Amino acid sequence: MSKGDNESGASVLSRRERLRAEASREIQAIALRQMADAGPGAISLRGIAREMGMTPRAIYSYFPTRDDLITALISGIATSLADALETATNAVPETDPGGRLVAWGQALREWALAHPERFRLFYGHPIPGYQPPEDGPVDRTARRVCRELTRLVAAAWLDARHRQPQETSWSDLHPDYVAKIRKDLPDVPPAAAALALRVWGRMHGLVALEIDGHIHPVARNPAALHHAEMLDLVRSLGLA
Repeated sequence: MSKGDNESGASVLSRRERLRAEASREIQAIALRQMADAGPGAISLRGIAREMGMTPRAIYSYFPTRDDLITALISGIATSLADALETATNAVPETDPGGRLVAWGQALREWALAHPERFRLFYGHPIPGYQPPEDGPVDRTARRVCRELTRLVAAAWLDARHRQPQETSWSDLHPDYVAKIRKDLPDVPPAAAALALRVWGRMHGLVALEIDGHIHPVARNPAALHHAEMLDLVRSLGLA
């Protein structure tokens, strides 16, 4: 085979791969729209195939089962969220742990408002019949989000520890969570790991209420409300 033939073959393969990637993205976009319209249980490979003018057999070559599609969706969502959160916190110096926590919280809200259906799929109710693969891409990418927040809280622990209950032990936390924290961040004490869960609850709570439409009827400026909560959070940790 000549050099020209090699280059032609590489070009065709590259084009085929691009077309397949585009089709995969379209499949996932339609699945997200199905979910936004009628909830996670409405995701249907056959319905997507009809909309795209594909045969069921053709779409199954991309995602053999609905669970495979949902796994790809959640993994991609977690990666997008983790990237946004890490970009925001990395823009703040490590010498400002309070500022980094505020940046994390603000980035969470901004990402959720830009992608409400993705937020609901990632943080919403379990999808009927869906079981994520153990230690699969969903677990690994979601773990990035958890690990980054726990790392931020751990960086603030020297200032925050005197304001926190110290009686927390690893036995107070779920064994799966403990295993992940002790593997990823072995120097984090159990009280700091528990604090990370409480911080997450405060950061997530107002965002979830806003995404579900509960804030607007009672607050004219949800952004200011959320920012005030973030500032109060860092003050409660002794960081401001």
